[in-house]
Amino acid sequence: MSAKTLYDFSATSIQGKPADFGAQRGKVFLIVNTASKCGFTPQFAGLEQLAADYKERGLVVVGFPCNQFGHQDPGANSEIESFCQLNYGVTFPMMEKVDVNGAKAHPLWKWLKSEKPGVLGTEGIKWNFTKFLVGKDGHVLKRFAPNDDPDKLRGDIDAALAA
Repeated sequence: MSAKTLYDFSATSIQGKPADFGAQRGKVFLIVNTASKCGFTPQFAGLEQLAADYKERGLVVVGFPCNQFGHQDPGANSEIESFCQLNYGVTFPMMEKVDVNGAKAHPLWKWLKSEKPGVLGTEGIKWNFTKFLVGKDGHVLKRFAPNDDPDKLRGDIDAALAA
């Protein structure tokens, strides 16, 4: 893989517009694979709170809807966007629905998994709401499990922003 940092990647927003991570160089990112019909879906509220609390300090939360786990995000991008805004007041950037595992996995997710493998060195994403914290230099600092509550990430976010 030729990519070296987050800034080497781009994605497509949930509205279908290009999103270039390189344009936000120097920020700290929390990148999450999301789903609208999952037991962890209420984490959207915590993620939105993190985004609001840390925006001025340079945190960018980015959600990537994914339908690979229990088909828990079957809707179109427009439906997902409406759901997130209406139910959780999501204002942080949401990207178009992607695969995070397999041959069709988005290149960013392939890179994230290779940079910070999970338990016992496995790279695959196991479920919705796996989170990656990326430092100001564009390198992955930490991988968090789906059941890691967003509020519990504050210490790691503070450290990344202070670096």
